[in-house]
Formats: sequence, C-alpha cells, structure tokens
Amino acid sequence: MTGEHPEVPIELRVLTGPNLYFPRPAVKLTLDASGVMEADPATVVGWQRALRVRNPSVGMADSAVRVDAAAELAAAVVRRSGGVIDTRVPAVGRGGDGRTVVVAFPFRRRGLAEHFGEAVAVAFDRITRGGVDAQVALADVAVAMAGVDPGEVVTPLRPTIPVIAVTGTNGKTTTTRLISHLMQADGRIPGWSSTDGIVINGVEVETGDWSGPGGAARVLSDPSVTVAVTETARGGILLRGVGTAANDVSVVTNISADHLGLLGVHTVEQLAEVKSVVARITKPSGWTVLNADDPLVREMRLVSRARPWFYSPDPDNPFLDDALEAGGKAITVIDGDIVVLSRGLDPTRVLPVAQVPLTLAGTSRVNVSNVLAATAAALGVGASLEAVRAGLRSFTSGAEHNAGRLNVYLVSGLAVVLDLAHNEASLESLLEVSGALRLAGGSLAVVVGTAGDRTDEAIHAMGEMAAAGSDVMVIAARHKYLRGREPGEMEGLWRSGAAEAGVLEVTEEPDELSALRYLLDLGLPAGSSIAVCALEQRAEMAADILRRGGSEMSAEQVAERVAG
Repeated sequence: MTGEHPEVPIELRVLTGPNLYFPRPAVKLTLDASGVMEADPATVVGWQRALRVRNPSVGMADSAVRVDAAAELAAAVVRRSGGVIDTRVPAVGRGGDGRTVVVAFPFRRRGLAEHFGEAVAVAFDRITRGGVDAQVALADVAVAMAGVDPGEVVTPLRPTIPVIAVTGTNGKTTTTRLISHLMQADGRIPGWSSTDGIVINGVEVETGDWSGPGGAARVLSDPSVTVAVTETARGGILLRGVGTAANDVSVVTNISADHLGLLGVHTVEQLAEVKSVVARITKPSGWTVLNADDPLVREMRLVSRARPWFYSPDPDNPFLDDALEAGGKAITVIDGDIVVLSRGLDPTRVLPVAQVPLTLAGTSRVNVSNVLAATAAALGVGASLEAVRAGLRSFTSGAEHNAGRLNVYLVSGLAVVLDLAHNEASLESLLEVSGALRLAGGSLAVVVGTAGDRTDEAIHAMGEMAAAGSDVMVIAARHKYLRGREPGEMEGLWRSGAAEAGVLEVTEEPDELSALRYLLDLGLPAGSSIAVCALEQRAEMAADILRRGGSEMSAEQVAERVAG
C-alpha cells in the first residue's frame, strides 16, 4: 500500500449469491485506476507483459480502450496473485465510474476472500501507482495471506420449494402480487417479498423494501410457505447478489431507463445485463417468462438454459414463434381472449381480457402484459388452469390487492388515478389509462413528481411528456424523496420539460395531497380525469377522496366509463 494513497481498495463488496459476474458468491473490488489511465503506453505494455495479460490493448490515456486495459490488468493481478498462493482464481474485470475499475472473483470462504481481495487491491495499487515491480508486489500477496483465518463457508440458499423470481424495470410489484394471488387460488401458501414488504399467505409480516436477498431469505425461512415469489431489484443484484442459487421460473417484465448513473449502470444495455442474472440462474427444467415486445428482454433466452415462455398482447408479434421453435411456449391475446400457444397443439384459452379486473377493461396495456406474465409463471410452476382463471377474476385493480398501482377512484364525476409513476415508461402508462377514463368534453389533468435519484434528463423528459399529454399540469414538491437534491431543484426540471412542450403556465403545490385538492376544487369540466404520480401521500389522497364522497371504481364501472 502506498503512503500517498492509503485507501485501498475503494470498495470491497461480498456478493453472497449469484451476481453480475459469476453464478456463485463472489468478491467485487472497486479499484483506483488513475495510474493506468495516466501512464505512457510503454509502461502499460510493461505491466501487461509482466502480468501475462490476455488480449492486451493500450489505447490513449483516459480513453475507453485504456479503461478496458486497466480492467484487464486488475483481473490479471487477481489471477497471478492466486498463482502465488497455489490457488486458481478466475477473475472478471470491467470499467467502473470515473477513473475506477471493477474486478470480481468467486470464493467459498469469507475470511480468505476478504483478505485476498485486500491484498490484491494493495498489489494493484503498488504496481500501477507506486512503481513497485509486479513480481515483488505479487510475492507480498503470499506474505499477506499467511496464517489468515479462512472464515465461514458462504453458500447461497438452495430452496426445497418452487421459487418464482420476478425482475424488470416496471411492473415487478404488480406481477408478483398477482402471481402470489394465483398461487393462493391454487391452494398453495405463497411467501412474497418485494419493495413493499413481505407477505405470507396474504398477511403482511414485514414492511419496507425487501426486494433484495434478505427478502428471499426471510420468505424461505418460513416453514409454512410452499412457494416463494421474489421481486428481485437491480440494487440487490449489484450490492449483494441474488438471494437463491437457482429459481424454477423467472419473469422479466421490461427494461427501460431508470436509476441510470447509479452503481456503475449507465445504459439500458448495462441494466439489462444486470437483470439477466435472474434468467441465467433459472433451472434447465424451469421457464424463463420473457416480454417478447422488449428486444433487451427477449434476448435473455440466449443466456438461460431454461425453456423460454414469451408473452405479448400482440398475437402477430413475430418473436412468439421463436419460443415455440425452441421448445417453449407463448401467451398472447387473440380475439379478446388470453391464449397459451404450444408448438403442434391447439391454443389453450384461459380467459377473456374483459373478465380480468386488473386490466381496467383492457385500457392498461401494461397490466395486460403483467397479467400475461403472471399467468405464464403460475402455469409454469404447475398451477391448474381453473385456479388461474379463478385468481385472475378475483384479483382487483384497487388498493386491496394492488395498492399504489393504477388505483382508480370516482369523485363528483371525476376519475382519479393514483399510481407510483416514477419514470418515463410508468408515466406513459398512467397517462394512457387516465386518458381512456376521460369522457367527451372532459379534461385530463396530471400531478407530477418523482424521487430525486432520477437523472435531470429523465425528469425533464417526463415533464415534457406530462405537459404534452394533458390539459392541466401541477407539480407536487418533494419532501421525503429528495435523495440528495436541494428543495425546489426538481421543480425547475419539471418546468423546463413542460416548456419543451410549449407549456409555460404550470402550477406548483407543496405536496401531492395539496396538488390533488387543488385540481378537485378547480372546477374541471364534467367527465374529466386526474392522473396523480403518487409517491409520498397515496393513503392521504385516497382518504381525502373518500371524505369528499368518492369511492374506488369497480371493474364494471371502469368498463362502463371506458365504453362511453
């Protein structure tokens, strides 16, 4: 370790389950690569030769090629360090944020892994920034590892019950909720973990965000659970790995821009790679339920040994046949009916979309897709067709079964839709449903707001979308979810987006409840619809609607309003 740079590594993270780098526990090191990024080409080549780097490249200082060179150097240090302690250690290197690189290697015992990671980080730093000869630095790794306590053996959970893992950008919570409901209809006892908490057989036992490996562990520790349904978020995969060694069915809903710029994920392609971990660990005897309308999702069948089950509301989607030709299945909508397709067999009709309340009389394309995904997952894990039909009919779109996701209320002739619309794709869905509920002569009003960890570009784009798609736009200030931003900062981004759509008159309110009350008291035309991005005050807004004499709309009321 150099005296000038004592913090080595920047981060050492233990991933206790399948992860972005390996299908088993691994250590992820984030290292300062500034020495490599600034070095002259001859020096880089010297390091590569000393470390026997595979596929060496050099590139110009601070170039993308140089980032790759730094990542390969880091991986080579891991491999050669393994050699000096007589252990074969595979390694994967890639670029990080700024002048950092990430290198990962699998492990079995925690103590050995952590000490080895620290020793490797010191060796990399001494070689690339301290001017120490590579062989000397590697020899010191052996000295550092002498007498180290091996520590506990770390193994991911290997469940004895079926596991259905759901990931994606939007629709995860709705899909996992519906799958759990379908499992109950099939007579099973589901344990469900998600961003909203943990629910065992319909009873909430934990609140908060349990979409990481801790949620899976909590569900699987309950002896009453006979099937696990796990919502698997990007953060959990990156920070700790997936909670189980394998799953029986995986569902990937979609991939869109969300939380980009965090944890080293800057593009939707990188986000898709993270989410694909769930598909990769699906058992060969299981199913990967993939959105055939999303090219990044449907390509995940290539990284999984499981059978593909594609879904799309569009029966003419040409990629549905790809799943059938690969020995899998497809599920779609034909003549208004949900239909399962198998190669060489007649279609199996499940239920008319109109009989599934969650679809809001078919107005929510997103929820039609979620229904298809959940139906495939339930059937894939062995649920009976009759149980699935009963579950689809009895799962409502209201707060009882799907709180915070496209909950529709009627108050004084106005339709109000509350939804956790937190990114561009979910805002588009909210506007679509709210627009379908607007009657002739009515207006569409929208209350916008999101968490502060979205990028400036995303909030600006959402502002433009909301302004262009509505007649009245109101900005709700944020208090709980600023995520490092200054008060008032996001309001400026929303306004700039609205201006992009030519809308300069935008009202601001101090919070979501105030914004909704403003619109309810504004005197909107009869038959109007109000769309609300509900993040902080959903319960308070629902209570205010009920206080005003409003109520949740039934499936029949929604269908009637949409029809006319």
